[in-house]
Amino acid sequence: MRVGNKEYRTVWMENGVVKLINQPLLPHKFEVVDCKNYKETAKAIKDMTIRGAGAIGGAAGFGFAQGILEAKNEEDIEVAYNTVKNTRPTAQNLFYAINRIRNKIKNKTLEESQKIAVKEAQAIADEDAESCKKIGENGEKLIKDNSSILTHCNAGWLAFVDYGTALSPIYAAHNNGKKLFVFVDETRPRNQGAMLTAWELGNENVPHAVIADNAAGHYMKTGKVSIVITGADRIAANGDVANKIGTYEKAVLAKENNIPFYVAAPIATIDLNCKTGEDIPIEERSQEEVHYMFGWNDGKLSRVRITPSGSSAMNPAFDITPAKYVTGIITEKGIIRADKDSIKALKRN
Repeated sequence: MRVGNKEYRTVWMENGVVKLINQPLLPHKFEVVDCKNYKETAKAIKDMTIRGAGAIGGAAGFGFAQGILEAKNEEDIEVAYNTVKNTRPTAQNLFYAINRIRNKIKNKTLEESQKIAVKEAQAIADEDAESCKKIGENGEKLIKDNSSILTHCNAGWLAFVDYGTALSPIYAAHNNGKKLFVFVDETRPRNQGAMLTAWELGNENVPHAVIADNAAGHYMKTGKVSIVITGADRIAANGDVANKIGTYEKAVLAKENNIPFYVAAPIATIDLNCKTGEDIPIEERSQEEVHYMFGWNDGKLSRVRITPSGSSAMNPAFDITPAKYVTGIITEKGIIRADKDSIKALKRN
């Protein structure tokens, strides 16, 4: 996507260095971070310098490739694999990327593995971008002229290697001349809707407004929302969806108000090893994210505590939306029902 006068991907690799956009600084400052080795790339995933299912997958693939380039033996490769694997537990794309590379280098020499790993990591990134582009083309058909779309968190190009999932159909519809408006959930506690999605939409001149998370129901009930589109961090074999905390309540509200609720995700996000949403691990993040609000003050990020000093906090990063609330899943191969048979057929083809 374009930032200023230059085209960027969210993550890429040059001469063994993984380059990625420093997302916690957005929307106030645009900065590219250089990760010179696999440990730095793993840290960037873990501390959410880069975040979003596909972007994590792309970074993980490149990071594991770095580890293989740095390795002197198979034991070093295994250490690098586990280091990247243990960064974040929920997004399926991370495991898809590193397992795909691991399978490709099986029974290969170290020199062969190093060449294969870099090539495969690049292929994974390219496929993610292309899949998201096709998701936009398929999902655009769901957006009618003069629609109002509600989205949650950030499932735009910042969350993937390029184009995004939930925002990709919006960009396609906007570029095709359809009039539309986007309700952007702020998405507490990290405010990735307010900070990232709004920034993206602004760059693309898409009409939008940031709303408090607890205002979404009001706009649904008063007939202001035509359709809800979110992303996904992992989709179980039965169609249950793990996505950013707060997605479940949006799906329930959409069902109650007869509003279609779609999930946009590449096939790489589907995990057939998870039979239902109950099998998907939910990341519990630091209490600090709930206790403090972050903002831009005098040229730097500052934080302000908003809770009593004696209060504790709980901070699940994701929730599970049961398949019964999902109208359909927008993939690069088309739009399918959120059920076991449709998912199995999609993965088989």
